[in-house]
Amino acid sequence: MKFSIDKKDRYTVLSVNEENLNTLNAPHLKSEFVMLHNEGVKNLILDLKDVKYVDSSGLSSILTANRLWEGNGTLVLTNVVNENVKQLIKISRLDTVFNIIPTTQESIDFVLMEEIERELQGGEE
Repeated sequence: MKFSIDKKDRYTVLSVNEENLNTLNAPHLKSEFVMLHNEGVKNLILDLKDVKYVDSSGLSSILTANRLWEGNGTLVLTNVVNENVKQLIKISRLDTVFNIIPTTQESIDFVLMEEIERELQGGEE
């Protein structure tokens, strides 16, 4: 599977450089999510700008990432530009589960605000 990873101090951007996110490559993506989580990546931005088709295995891999970062960091889907992918997410009602932000820069801003919020809440306890 082709993808690129851009690690920063407070977030990591994983860009899927494939047109299809399906049964053939979803397991590899799941493994990458687990490795990034185990490395201590707190916030993950998943860039789907090149993705034109997602099947149930692809959605399952993204749900795995969502579970890994839930309550412990932030997962954001960004650049979901293909109409078929948008429709699949909407039909499966995952648009209510995922943080879907239009652009990478807006995603970075969102992740940093979420991190500040977590820090403030942690200081109040």
